[in-house]
Amino acid sequence: MPLFINRDQIFAHQVHLLEHKLRSKEERILELETENAILHLRLAECLGKLRRDHEEEIKAIEHHRQQRNAQKITRSALAKLLSEVQAVKQDLSELFAVYLSFSTELEEQSKQLLEKVEQASCSLKGDRGDNVQDLQAVVATLERSLEEERERCRAERQRRKELHNTLVELRGNIRVHCRVRPVLPFDHVPSSTSGSWPALSEEVVSTVSDDTVMVNCIKTGMPVHNKMFEFERVHGPEESQDAVFEEVKPLLTSLLDGYNVCIMAYGQTGSGKTHTMMGSQLLEEHSGTQQEAQQGIIPKAAAELFRMISEKPEDSHTVEVSVMEVHNNEVLDLLAKDAQGNPVEQRCDVITTSNGASQVIVLTYEPVREASEVMQIISRVLKLRAHCPTLVHPDSSRSHLIVTLTISSKSPNALALARRLQSAKKDMQLAAQKEWWSPRCRRANLATRKSSEDHLFASTASSPSRSPSHSPCPSPRPSVSQALFKTKLQLVDLAGSESVGMSGVSGAALWEVSCINRSLSALSDVLGALAEQRPHVPYRNSKLTHLLQDAIGGDAKLLVMLCVSPTQRYVTESLQSLGFGTRARQVQKELPRRKTNTLKVK
Repeated sequence: MPLFINRDQIFAHQVHLLEHKLRSKEERILELETENAILHLRLAECLGKLRRDHEEEIKAIEHHRQQRNAQKITRSALAKLLSEVQAVKQDLSELFAVYLSFSTELEEQSKQLLEKVEQASCSLKGDRGDNVQDLQAVVATLERSLEEERERCRAERQRRKELHNTLVELRGNIRVHCRVRPVLPFDHVPSSTSGSWPALSEEVVSTVSDDTVMVNCIKTGMPVHNKMFEFERVHGPEESQDAVFEEVKPLLTSLLDGYNVCIMAYGQTGSGKTHTMMGSQLLEEHSGTQQEAQQGIIPKAAAELFRMISEKPEDSHTVEVSVMEVHNNEVLDLLAKDAQGNPVEQRCDVITTSNGASQVIVLTYEPVREASEVMQIISRVLKLRAHCPTLVHPDSSRSHLIVTLTISSKSPNALALARRLQSAKKDMQLAAQKEWWSPRCRRANLATRKSSEDHLFASTASSPSRSPSHSPCPSPRPSVSQALFKTKLQLVDLAGSESVGMSGVSGAALWEVSCINRSLSALSDVLGALAEQRPHVPYRNSKLTHLLQDAIGGDAKLLVMLCVSPTQRYVTESLQSLGFGTRARQVQKELPRRKTNTLKVK
């Protein structure tokens, strides 16, 4: 039976298929148009962001150029000031030479006139007595002139010293003082070679003037070679503890003006660092007191600090003390106690905060109200400090001791307020720079701000307090009107450097010597990097340098007290200490406003 195919049905079916394909194509076209619109929006957004980034980059380049111009102006001003100071120094040296010659001439004339007066008094009588009186009057006039010239020379030398200190202040250099101890009984130790020990006890380090020390480098078969080292102040063996502290005391005034201050004693074992910083204790055991004439820098600084605070309004300043030691490259809190109040070994970590400052977390602070409380705390924790007898010293310190006095000020001091505003401005710049890339900053600041305020407004009770754990993300808007402004006085008694062969230690003590020498070497590397203005300063090579990062490289006022031994036996270590001080003097700290150059635009 033949099949009859309806052509209309076939056409209808084909039309249906074509309509289906048409709808599919239209849907695809609609999707592509939607994607195209989305891509156009993204392109517009990227172009806008690129334009904004370009504008920010132009602003950053312009800001950097302005800062470089400001730096050039500052450097030119400092160079001009330096040239002026050099000219003044040259004039003063010429004046001093003229004074010496004039003084010698006046002394000779005075002697001659005195001889004539004596001869005249013996031979002249009667009417010749008037001539004798005239000669005596001339002698008295010459003596007065000589005394006036001496007084003028002393005033000029004082002026030269003040100009030099002003130059050091402007350049931001580290102040370096040197103290040469007297010869002690343990210096006379015979060596293995018979007959050579008197040479080892010979004094080869001596003070030439109040700012110069000389070392006689004696070598067998070689002529004596003298090396001269110049520092801000040099103390001889005859100078007392009071004379040493009088040169340090002006730094303490800066504490209440808003500056951090660090005083550090450096030298080999047995060179007098602990004596300079602590002083000689009384023979009574556990007395915790000292003879005032033999007190060191730490007790005298505490007494001077509380004396200055007593002249301020009552309750305008509070003081907290913390004591740490760096032993075997570990930071230990010597004030830490357990639940029963017994001393316990507490290791602490040193971190770097978001504004570049170093901070010790979980550190114990004890409030103090007078200098005697500070010394009672220090006398208590000194028993916990690591000690070990060596061939060089019978009670050698085997750790670096850091005593920190934190002063919280409510006083409306103008200088302190200016530094608060400057510090807050830098913090706001850092926070604004970091806020855009870290979406958690604003949330993290809620907890950080609360903990910071609790610490700032905490009551100064008698119980020890713990330092808060700060968030690494700072508050974007730090408060400038906080009630307390804090400054720190760090008093550092470094462990002594020594050679293994000379110390004669072994076992655990040998590891202590290795850690001490490595930390002091890291300190020297940091000063070398700062002196050469390298882009990277290796603060984190040692816990000691990381802990003292703010004092060494920050805007704190740092004084290094070099302690050296005078005898030939320790001449190698003495030269190493004096070289360390010379490198420290070459460090020029950056001005605080230059720290903004480290901000990066992303």
